[in-house]
Amino acid sequence: MLRVLAVDDEKPLLEELLYLLRADDRVVSAEGACDATGALRRITRALESGPDGADAIDVVFLDIHMAGLTGLDIARLLAGFAQPPLIVFVTAHEGFAVQAFDLKAVDYVLKPVRPERLAEAVRRACDHLGRSAARQPPAPAGTAAVPPAVPAQHRRTEATAPGTGAAAAAAADRAQDLIAVELGGVTRFVAIADIAYVEAQGDYARLHTDAGSHLVRIPLSTLEERWAARGFVRIHRRHLVALRRIDELRLDAGTTSVRVGAAELQVSRRHARQLRDLLMRQATG
Repeated sequence: MLRVLAVDDEKPLLEELLYLLRADDRVVSAEGACDATGALRRITRALESGPDGADAIDVVFLDIHMAGLTGLDIARLLAGFAQPPLIVFVTAHEGFAVQAFDLKAVDYVLKPVRPERLAEAVRRACDHLGRSAARQPPAPAGTAAVPPAVPAQHRRTEATAPGTGAAAAAAADRAQDLIAVELGGVTRFVAIADIAYVEAQGDYARLHTDAGSHLVRIPLSTLEERWAARGFVRIHRRHLVALRRIDELRLDAGTTSVRVGAAELQVSRRHARQLRDLLMRQATG
């Protein structure tokens, strides 16, 4: 019987995946997470609980393209632990299969998900867990069971590395301070603190830093909501600005603009008063 976590940032697709998983008799529980941070927090609890604990997770059904960290990024983070949950990627993109199986994924399911194909992925996960259990010989009567040996590359000692739960929690915290961007098929991580302003480009957003710019598939409105507590302020329907990076506020013939480094950005009338108030509060501490 499998305990499952499904991760997808598109809510209707996540609900459909959970419906199909819960309909499978081999799945004893199926939870959902709609972003990478939520997924890492839930997986942290599972790792702290251990494979036989109340919060354990056997398999993560993981989307690849998500806002922030991708499914591949999450899988790479989990690969450093001795007993991570199994990974099944569920994606609309065929081109990541090689990377997925390099990360020891149990299966790679393409969207739209067909019930019979998902059932096959569940079977493979069950078979994999069965083989893993079979490799561990039963303990002799009267002795405590000894956990299987951990491969050298995954061993962690108290002197050199934090506990599993602490490390996963640190990974979750770090994930909140970074945003993943793709450039030439390579995923890089940009510190949110390095972003001066964000420019809307349809359903995408362009992140501007001192070193250059990066395009991410996240609407500006989503970033505005996520980063409000980090000091990012909407100044125009096209721009979101880090308040601390504003060098000048300019008023000229009834129009308002701000200078952020070498860029001069227009401030819409509906946002001008709020921006002036925020800058005044910042200046007065």
